[in-house]
Amino acid sequence: MTNNNRSTTGKNHFTDDTNWQITNAELMESGHMACPGCGASLSMRHVLKVLGPETIVVMPACCWAIIAGGQPTTALSVPLLHTPFAVAAAAASGVRQALTAQKKEHIQILTWAGDGGTFDIGLQGISGAAERHEDMIYICYDNEAYMNTGIQQSSATPHGAWTTTTPGGKDFKYGKKDILAIIKAHNPGYLASATIAYPDDFYAKIEKAKAARGFRFIHLLAACPSGWKIDSQNALEVTRLAVESGVFPLLEMNDEGAIEKTYKPENPISVKEYLATQGRFKKITAEETEIWQNEIS
Repeated sequence: MTNNNRSTTGKNHFTDDTNWQITNAELMESGHMACPGCGASLSMRHVLKVLGPETIVVMPACCWAIIAGGQPTTALSVPLLHTPFAVAAAAASGVRQALTAQKKEHIQILTWAGDGGTFDIGLQGISGAAERHEDMIYICYDNEAYMNTGIQQSSATPHGAWTTTTPGGKDFKYGKKDILAIIKAHNPGYLASATIAYPDDFYAKIEKAKAARGFRFIHLLAACPSGWKIDSQNALEVTRLAVESGVFPLLEMNDEGAIEKTYKPENPISVKEYLATQGRFKKITAEETEIWQNEIS
């Protein structure tokens, strides 16, 4: 079990005395179909609080395509366009161009996709949109596997993690794809990693993405209790431990194009402590854990 009273202290670029420009309105309604403890649903709620009602969401096949509710219902109070798995970024490009033709450039386009639709199936379309500097915010909520279709391995699945297609755990020599490095190569308008478990950092990055122009990309870590084999009440705590251990650093591309940390734990925990919180890492060996620790250190 994890310690829900853990205090997360560290050096953060963004402080809690900032006057966040967010709406009190709820643009994500009750009655959605998310599982208890779903990090993706909580993240969407707060992303929309920053972006506001003049937002159009473009979404490929993913957990959120189910969370939003079956047609003709939706849990979102903003327009939502569902697309096939591979074409979210291309469809969002078309929506952007249509709005530009109507002189409605002020409306935000949010492409919202899981790791399968980003790291794997949708990567070609993302690369094209980024290369063209399409004016959109692309957010990947990363729960580190194809959770909607039964917890299959994706290229965002980390070292040694169990999935239904890798019963013994993902082959340790194949780690998680560095999606930020891939997007950085396209010279995006904004680039960062974040998690709702660190709300000051999270809000600041969503606001900066909103204010920027061009192709903007945010990589969000979003816990999946069923896929990670954790208790739903511990979802945020386990997500914090991913950051405190260095497994998921909070990063941002600065004005010079370099990637820098926006949060540095003062008392970082070990990778072993993070892995021990989740059943999906039950079969990872001590030697593999040490290798992972050395990669971070």
